[in-house]
Amino acid sequence: MAVITKITTQQKNKDRFNIFMDSGEGEEYAFSVDSDVLVRFHLKKGLEIDEFAIQEIQYQDDIRKAYNLAVNYLARRMRSEKEIKDYLTQKEVEEPIIIEVLHKLDSLKYINDEEYAFSFVRTQMNTTDKGPDVITMELKERGINEALIKLAIAEYPKEDQVEKAIKVSEKLIKKSTKDSERIVKQKAEQLLLRKGYPFDVIHIALNEAEIDKEQDEEMEAIRYQGEKAHRKYSKYSGFEFEQKMKQALYRKGFSIELIEEYLREVKKS
Repeated sequence: MAVITKITTQQKNKDRFNIFMDSGEGEEYAFSVDSDVLVRFHLKKGLEIDEFAIQEIQYQDDIRKAYNLAVNYLARRMRSEKEIKDYLTQKEVEEPIIIEVLHKLDSLKYINDEEYAFSFVRTQMNTTDKGPDVITMELKERGINEALIKLAIAEYPKEDQVEKAIKVSEKLIKKSTKDSERIVKQKAEQLLLRKGYPFDVIHIALNEAEIDKEQDEEMEAIRYQGEKAHRKYSKYSGFEFEQKMKQALYRKGFSIELIEEYLREVKKS
């Protein structure tokens, strides 16, 4: 048995206390505890405690320290259970302690994966241009189960998805004046896929977005791409030059008719 001889407050953390004990060889520092643990175990000067009690006190203090870490982590924003578990693991907290902390957080309603999933979907809807597939993937990465994900994603109606997809497409269109209509559509489709929109939403969005170019706009685009191709193939002449130009411009998405028209224009100049 050892006797607590002194309890002092830590200078840098007023919520932690240093415990000094005498086991028969003089007073020495034994361990430190959180204020909650101090009160819970009624630690005070003159109290006799054995080795088993000390181990239990230190175990509970480890739980308290991990709990405080988790609460501070939660203070920044909502977290899923998996996010908290991963965070504590990174802080080298042992698995049994993590389990205790998660149980306490759950009992206090500090974590709730269902509320988290719904909040996450709403936040992504309101602050980003992500589609439902990307949001679903991000929820899976945060440890949300498929049933909850399905319920939460239902909060993202198809009409809102289409509206966002159209905006994404039209923003790309404004930056793609030098590309052919076909290439613009391909770029828009690939961009929407990367952002997580399903094919049916993409199809509707591309049909409603103002992608179709006027004849003069498409002609301006082929002139721009044609000048680049012309510089590349200027060392060729005659039939070979014409074929190289046709192949290059066709790959850029221009129709054969427009390519022929452009090449006639080039010959005249």
